[in-house]
Amino acid sequence: MPKRILNGTVSSDANAQTVTVMVERRYKHPLLHKTIRSTKKYRAHDEKNTFKAGDKVRIQECAPKSKTKRWEVITA
Repeated sequence: MPKRILNGTVSSDANAQTVTVMVERRYKHPLLHKTIRSTKKYRAHDEKNTFKAGDKVRIQECAPKSKTKRWEVITA
């Protein structure tokens, strides 16, 4: 099964080797036909602490690195 890849923006880089990435999803409301934006936060592993808040990154699923980290940053 292929690993999921998501695009998002780094919202926090306060912890060591960890970034919080906000991923935005857009979909059309089934009844009102209005475009709705919803965001979700993912905690991703950043080995070298290279990414700062505001950076656009791609994250990929991986084996669990800690209690909350199931994603890793692959590119900027």
